[in-house]
Amino acid sequence: MVERPLVVAHRAGNDADRLREAEALGVDMIEADLHLFRGEIEVRHAKTLGPLPVLWERWRLVRPFAPRMRFADLLRTAAPETRLMLDLKGPFPGLSRRVLDVLEGRGQGRRYAVCARNWVLLRPFAGLPGVVTIRSVGGPLGLRYLLWRHRGRLDGISVDQRLLTADVMTRLRERTDLVMTWGVTTAERMGELAGMGVRAFSLDDEGLMRAALATVSLR
Repeated sequence: MVERPLVVAHRAGNDADRLREAEALGVDMIEADLHLFRGEIEVRHAKTLGPLPVLWERWRLVRPFAPRMRFADLLRTAAPETRLMLDLKGPFPGLSRRVLDVLEGRGQGRRYAVCARNWVLLRPFAGLPGVVTIRSVGGPLGLRYLLWRHRGRLDGISVDQRLLTADVMTRLRERTDLVMTWGVTTAERMGELAGMGVRAFSLDDEGLMRAALATVSLR
């Protein structure tokens, strides 16, 4: 069997220009970060200061009054065949219902995956035809909880690459066929993780995306 890793353009869906560049590369999925703010679904990675319309990221302010992409805008911009990975952000359970409402109106027939660190947000998507739900893990506590809590099979798990060891990968693959990771910055690390069984990489660097897309491994 000939395989290559799945390539996800990390956060490329948050910007129209990066979205088009990722589509032109031919990546497998394009990630977009979705936040619920004042009843609207905004596409961005930066956070707000509670109800205030001030954006910040890594302790710096991010152009607070710049236009913000809405989820409906993303669906209009992305080509119909583009598969999106919707990263649901924040604590609000209502985000999931709002996302489904928009998809029913504007995204019918589109293939997509959903991921979240707040796993409650994934529940409304469980069992929907063609939808992959991915539990995201960003720290050691979350990883320990996932390995303790989930003994059955899961659609997918996305884990910060710094947490992945051969032992962790063995335990994750007992729970899913789709282990994803992010934060990889070198081809060597990508090859090492692929050898452990990582199936998908969420990447920022265009060179790494091209290298992954060109990879063929015999199994």
